[in-house]
Amino acid sequence: MEMTNADYQKLANSLAPKSNTPVNCVKAFAVGGGICVLGQALKNLYLSLGAGEEPAGLLCSVSLIFLSALLTGLGLYDDLARHGGAGTLVPITGFANAVAAPAIEFKTEGWVTGLAVKMFTIAGPVIVYGTLAAVLYGLIYWIAGLLWQ
Repeated sequence: MEMTNADYQKLANSLAPKSNTPVNCVKAFAVGGGICVLGQALKNLYLSLGAGEEPAGLLCSVSLIFLSALLTGLGLYDDLARHGGAGTLVPITGFANAVAAPAIEFKTEGWVTGLAVKMFTIAGPVIVYGTLAAVLYGLIYWIAGLLWQ
């Protein structure tokens, strides 16, 4: 059967699930905001326990990473993402999920070729390009400092 691109697009659009964008935006906002509120609550808890500003921020980050990896391992982060969509991509929890999920999925392949390699399937490019961007911005900052001294 011959099908033009326009016919294929029409067929694909008719079969694709319909998205309720306003509802999805509200859900993403609520879930992402909830993650941020949890982070702030954890930081406030650590501050009330006597940690300084920087240690409290560090403890909050570590707690969010741990909770995200734990929920990923238990299969609950996927359920949260199914309802919260882009709201679960709040940087620290989304990145922890992106590292933990492939590692858990491929753990049967062994420690090196499964767990260690697959752990950075998604996160690897983010790390590489993030590092390269940091170096580039650092060079620009350094050169600008030399020019305007």
